Amino acid sequence: MDTLISIVIVYILLELFEAQWQKADSLMGMLLRMHRRYAQSILLFLIMHPTYYFAIWLAMVTDLSFASAILLLIKTVDIATKILLIQKVFEKRALTQELTMVLLAPLHPLMPYLGLMIYTPLVIIALI
Repeated sequence: MDTLISIVIVYILLELFEAQWQKADSLMGMLLRMHRRYAQSILLFLIMHPTYYFAIWLAMVTDLSFASAILLLIKTVDIATKILLIQKVFEKRALTQELTMVLLAPLHPLMPYLGLMIYTPLVIIALI
């Protein structure tokens, strides 16, 4: 039981780290923060997502349980979507008016912590 609690606490700390460095008032602000890392190095950008590596580790430890597979899938799609959006906005500069409006819309202050509320139960379920 202590191991479960320790693993969940480590995951929460990693998720808080990610939420903190990506936190902004809008999706465009989040993309700008991510683009800074991406422009320095894609490797740095990927390193700044430690919960992805945690999800890979969790999938291996739990023999790819359903919950860990779902977590890994969501994390993979999340990073791929961020990279595609960064490329679309900052490299190709191919924005539709609708996408521009969505990216500039203000975010609720708790939005960056949504992953913490969604992914933590998956970690717990995978470990049980």
